[in-house]
Amino acid sequence: MTMTDNYECIAVAVVDGVATVTLNRPQKRNAMSPQLNHEMRDALGEIRYDNDIGVVVLTGAGDAFTAGMDLKEYFRDTEGDPVAFERVRDIAWEWQYNILRKMPQVTIAKVNGWCFGGGFTPLTSCDLAISADEATFGLSEVNWGIIPAGLVTRDVALAMGYRNSLYYILTGEPFDGKRAVETGLVNESVPHDELDARVDALAAHLKGLNPAVLRTAKETYRHSLDMDYAQAWDYTAAKALQLRSRDKEGGRRQGMTQFLDEKTFKPGLGAYARGTEADA
Repeated sequence: MTMTDNYECIAVAVVDGVATVTLNRPQKRNAMSPQLNHEMRDALGEIRYDNDIGVVVLTGAGDAFTAGMDLKEYFRDTEGDPVAFERVRDIAWEWQYNILRKMPQVTIAKVNGWCFGGGFTPLTSCDLAISADEATFGLSEVNWGIIPAGLVTRDVALAMGYRNSLYYILTGEPFDGKRAVETGLVNESVPHDELDARVDALAAHLKGLNPAVLRTAKETYRHSLDMDYAQAWDYTAAKALQLRSRDKEGGRRQGMTQFLDEKTFKPGLGAYARGTEADA
């Protein structure tokens, strides 16, 4: 199924429970304009409530993931009008952080090419990231007189660590997919002609897992990062209890039965055989 009729700057395709959302301004290297941000907010806002979608893949058309914010439409056209700038800034923030980062589905960034500047925010907001070896990354802001703003500085610090993030923030030097793996920015890097197959395989694996468990694991991870140990202990316990009521297929019960009673399941080597009965 495709959902492109209402969009000019993005394309959405849903196949077998996987939604692929493509930033679709290849002539601008998929730079994120106000219109693209509007469309992303709308599309992700619909996808997040679709129970038939278990995985969301974010990628770009052509030879780029995204070149970052559209400098003319996002910055130059709102210069001197702080209200207009706040409006376009808030819409970008809404989908790149509030929606994308908190999607109930697992999200995968498929970095097919250029990823610069503001593109690091949707990249790091995705749960997982697979890159082409040939992709080019860059925190190029310092080269033209600004800093990595929005959430970019904070997020690359969390993903890449102290030395790596500061090095690329301060030098503006580009780096490739293999180096992105070394810094922790992405999970894996593969040759470009293997990228689609690798992401498809990862999505298929994730679709085979219990969606309620994946959602709760994501939420627990995200929110416990800023807690002290006592708070994280209580929060994690509460999320485990929430999962038992949220999980309609009774994964905990099925997994324990298959492991302890039936001896058909080894948790360290794969997932339990998912049934359809609510056994919680």
